[in-house]
Amino acid sequence: MEVNNWPRIIQEWLYPPTCLLCGDDGAGGLDLCRGCMDALPFNRPACPTCGLPLPARSPPGVSCGRCQKRPPAFHSAIVPFRYEEPIRYLIHDLKFRGRTTGARLLGNLLADALLELDRRPQCLIPVPLHPARYRERGYNQAAEIARIVARRLRIPLGLDTCRRIRSTRPQAELSAAERRRNLRGAFEVVDKLDADHVALLDDVVTTGSTVNELAKTIRAAGATVVDVWAIARAS
Repeated sequence: MEVNNWPRIIQEWLYPPTCLLCGDDGAGGLDLCRGCMDALPFNRPACPTCGLPLPARSPPGVSCGRCQKRPPAFHSAIVPFRYEEPIRYLIHDLKFRGRTTGARLLGNLLADALLELDRRPQCLIPVPLHPARYRERGYNQAAEIARIVARRLRIPLGLDTCRRIRSTRPQAELSAAERRRNLRGAFEVVDKLDADHVALLDDVVTTGSTVNELAKTIRAAGATVVDVWAIARAS
């Protein structure tokens, strides 16, 4: 259950939600109308460990073959959508077209999927961008989404806990094995980590290499449980 929704009520009164996909009035306090909400590609069923979309008849609660064979450094993943249209459009709009208003919608969609968590983490860490990429883009899309989620769920936000110390090649160009090599040693913890349970937040999980490398770094700094939260998961 959400602890205090007054900030959200006030925000909706001051800035009434409008659907970012079709321009109609938003529904349920979201910048999304009911029709566009029904068209979202929900990620069900999904691997509880890495969030990978699974076939429709997969047994609930069973991890995918990849996670059973090679468990990741993180413990679980909550990824409510598949990386398909129109979620892909919303993420690209935020990430590459500078439409940061999309962070409010994506953050609220993710927060809604997390409201019934039995145990919430002590710290939420967005996947950091390398400083050169940050200067180029002007913001970190994962951090913008994380601000919304942290405020909704009342979780401390670790914006400066980690940093990306190595500029890496764009992951989309690489194979899974190349992604792992590309990210090795890419992150470091720069602020004291006073949390046993941490959640990492990213916009999209493709192969999981980025969040896996960051989870290794976080665990080496003392965290015992690391979860992954993201908007969308690629197949």
